Amino acid sequence: MIDPKKIDLNKLKTQLQVKKPWDIIIISFLNLVITFPVFIIIHHNVIDFNWPFNLDRILIFLLVFIVIHFVLNAMRTFMMIAILIYFFVLIYGSIFGNYGFNSVVEDYNSMVYTMSDSPYPQDIIIAKLLPFPNKSKILSAIEYENPKVRNFAIMATTKHFRNLKGYSDYRTIIQCFAVFKEINSRWNYVHDPKEGDYIATATESLMYFSGDCDDHSILMAACVRAIGGTPRLIHTKGHIYPEILIGSMEDLEKVNYLIKNELFPRESAKKQLHYHIDERGQVWMNLDYTAKYPGGPFLFEEILGALTLN
Repeated sequence: MIDPKKIDLNKLKTQLQVKKPWDIIIISFLNLVITFPVFIIIHHNVIDFNWPFNLDRILIFLLVFIVIHFVLNAMRTFMMIAILIYFFVLIYGSIFGNYGFNSVVEDYNSMVYTMSDSPYPQDIIIAKLLPFPNKSKILSAIEYENPKVRNFAIMATTKHFRNLKGYSDYRTIIQCFAVFKEINSRWNYVHDPKEGDYIATATESLMYFSGDCDDHSILMAACVRAIGGTPRLIHTKGHIYPEILIGSMEDLEKVNYLIKNELFPRESAKKQLHYHIDERGQVWMNLDYTAKYPGGPFLFEEILGALTLN
């Protein structure tokens, strides 16, 4: 005699395994989203056979699509749960002005466009997955021991705030703020080449004080480190900027007074200071090129990664 409970259980399993129309639509859409960047990487790394009508590339695209289709279907239950969670996260981000649907579309379009023009599109994917892009290149570009970098930083300290007396405990921070003032007053933003990121060394940026956000961050970090300050670089949405270690909340109060009353009274008038507190309770202050004073507004609030110079 057949147990009715077993029949119901088998029916339930069968229903769960049956693909629903919206499952197929979502999986197919996700398949296309993944297939395009994967195809671009293969296209740039596989020899062009010069078949008529680019049939070799069409076959590669179809093959990639089919393989990804099988992989996604094998993980269908997990993928649907993950997509549902991500969907609600994007709704929240769209409502409260954080990372929402428009941001995802913009980032994806930008990534695919950049990959299509890059001879090494896989590097762009790797950089997206890492907590801090181009880490090794950036570290080697922060030439804080180079005499040209240190001499420039010293020049800035003699040009700005040299006559300020009575704050010996904060001399290094004041001198780093002098570096900030000198660099930001001269910085000229210039985009990277279309092919991808160009990482300029600190000494290279000293020649014309021009470049993009990572070039500015590298130069600022190198000069701050060259005169005893502790810098770090923050990776946020499509942007990198430098910060300087202030210390404790008590130190922040004194630095706040210095900025507001002694060093940048006009630039910071009636404005708040922007900073981050790390897991150790240490205060880091914004030194971005977009800021007119140390602790100026963040271009983006979200931190994707932090790179501290050891």
